[in-house]
Amino acid sequence: MSPRKRRPSKHTRPVSDRPLMGGHQVRESRVDGEWMVRRVSGSAAGKSYRCPGCDQQILPATPHVVVWPENPSLLAAIGGGQSLDERRHWHSACWQRRR
Repeated sequence: MSPRKRRPSKHTRPVSDRPLMGGHQVRESRVDGEWMVRRVSGSAAGKSYRCPGCDQQILPATPHVVVWPENPSLLAAIGGGQSLDERRHWHSACWQRRR
């Protein structure tokens, strides 16, 4: 029996090979364009992030949203990526206050 090959970490794969996200997301309009928004439950939030709305940490196990532009930047489009570098984790309330 041959040893099983491990799949490389998503963090070491090229951006174009990484999925943006699974799960359910919705499109929301803001003054600066259309955004895709995915809600993250507290049980699915395993890391801390810095919210761009309030510049405070989103601690692990805190429900929040992940947001990325519906239309990726030209750089991401040329590279074949899915705007992975453009996604941001926001506190839900901070995202709602942003118009």
